[in-house]
Amino acid sequence: MNMITINIDNQDIKVPETSTVLEAARNNGIDIPTLCYLKDVNEVGACRMCLVEVEGAKTLQTSCVLPVTEGMRIKTNTKKVREARKATLELILSNHDRECLTCARNKNCELQTLADDLGINEISFSGEKSVRPVDTSSPSIVRDPNKCILCGRCVSVCNKVQNVGVLAFTNRGYDTIVAPAFERGMNDIPCINCGQCISVCPVAALREKEEIDYVWEALDNTKKHVIVQTAPAVRAALGEEFGLKMGTRTTGKMVASLRKLGFDKVFDTDFGADLTIMEEGYELLGRLNNGGTLPMITSCSPGWVKYCELYYPEFLNNLSSCKSPAQMTGAVIKTYYAEKNGINPEDIYVVSVMPCSAKKFEADREELSNDGLQDVDAVLTTRELAKMIKESRIDFLKLEDEDFDEILGESTGASVIFGTTGGVMEAALRTVAEVVLERELEDVEFQQVRGVEGIKEATIELGDHTLNIAVAHSTGQASKLLDMVKNGEKEYHFIEIMGCSGGCVAGGGQPYIKAKDRWTKDIRKERAKALYGEDKDKKIRKSHENPMIKKIYDEFLEKPNSHKAHELLHTHYTKREKYIL
Repeated sequence: MNMITINIDNQDIKVPETSTVLEAARNNGIDIPTLCYLKDVNEVGACRMCLVEVEGAKTLQTSCVLPVTEGMRIKTNTKKVREARKATLELILSNHDRECLTCARNKNCELQTLADDLGINEISFSGEKSVRPVDTSSPSIVRDPNKCILCGRCVSVCNKVQNVGVLAFTNRGYDTIVAPAFERGMNDIPCINCGQCISVCPVAALREKEEIDYVWEALDNTKKHVIVQTAPAVRAALGEEFGLKMGTRTTGKMVASLRKLGFDKVFDTDFGADLTIMEEGYELLGRLNNGGTLPMITSCSPGWVKYCELYYPEFLNNLSSCKSPAQMTGAVIKTYYAEKNGINPEDIYVVSVMPCSAKKFEADREELSNDGLQDVDAVLTTRELAKMIKESRIDFLKLEDEDFDEILGESTGASVIFGTTGGVMEAALRTVAEVVLERELEDVEFQQVRGVEGIKEATIELGDHTLNIAVAHSTGQASKLLDMVKNGEKEYHFIEIMGCSGGCVAGGGQPYIKAKDRWTKDIRKERAKALYGEDKDKKIRKSHENPMIKKIYDEFLEKPNSHKAHELLHTHYTKREKYIL
């Protein structure tokens, strides 16, 4: 790559000739503020916060879209630049709902942080302030146009990354807002509830629909037996809410905090992941051996499943019929656990702590119930759990590590990697390979499916069998992969798809990423390290070797894909209309 020399704030630096001024500055430790910028996703110069002074230019320039040139001289901190940034920020704030103390993003808001950094103590501009209704129609996402700063991040991630495109700029001038077409409710459009729009919103114009009050109500109800289960990815990110380094494992402290909150049992969704591998693995073998529909595609990610129902219904028969691990765990709690402990299933209240806002939508699906009872009663995001811990005045960092409750707290290394892209595939291969080969694997790590490349492919030789596999993460990458399958360009036996880029570790319910961390870290990799680390530390790393999985089949489910297993652990999906009229 050709390097050129530029000067930023009287410092000569060499940078790649393909850089923008913003990239050149930040890569050399010079911070330029931004609000709308998302690398490779939203590079449009809309917010005007990244203005710099360039020698020879008549006006201030937006550094996020300005290419560097040889000999360019740039100033990032002149009086003119500071005044322009302050004026721009005051204009944004002049039409913003500034009720910060009651805002979901208070003390974790990029706009608030920038106002503090730039010393905004008062708003010079006064005048008409727009007040619009808040959209609470979705079971997962709340859209508040009164907090929107028109940065366009959500529009770009929905269009470019997720390939859904249900958000856009509407109207003109002062009346411009970001909204679905014709200002429909979020529940009346083909939104997949993934929450990636929430993850990138710098303010609280988009946020999850909280279920904290429902959970508190259940915990306070002495007639309810309240059980909580936690997804693999939660333990890789929860610590960030309490100041820990990104990717710090907090499994033991997470369990301890949940007990302190008052839950009767603390179970691990990883148990459900091991159960999923048994059901899904044998389902795959059944399709391979009996001429079933191929490729078989995973169904763990509710955002991806809804995307398939809306945009690729021709692949619905390819979906595994398995419920997600969280729903399987809920189903087992209200049957096997209830029966073993003599508890009326109607008195059991199951709470799932998930990294995913789409899980809120999933829990409400009619298909995911048994005898009139939903498998899961409430879903908390990682952020919501952190709020409950803080509200309870629990000192998270000082908690002693504790273990999950038996039996549904026992899990393997295979299950914990479900939280990252490629993890479901790798976990399935560990079991399927040993079933087919009838011997123990020497190496259980399938490096071919690890990493954050958008689409990963591999050919796995299993004795006389050849398995063509693929892994895609984000529905945008999924659409590329499915189009290749449709067009006959690719032929696979097994595909893993996760709705969010990086998998669950980067789900729409995970802790917000600080602006500076977005530039310096890849959250997908950092959080995945925690899961791979926990996998390595587990004594048992294959789902079929989990003694509690063996126990539940012996005592209750009989065998993988049995009639009883199908009744409780499997489901079906149907084509959805894109718009509700």
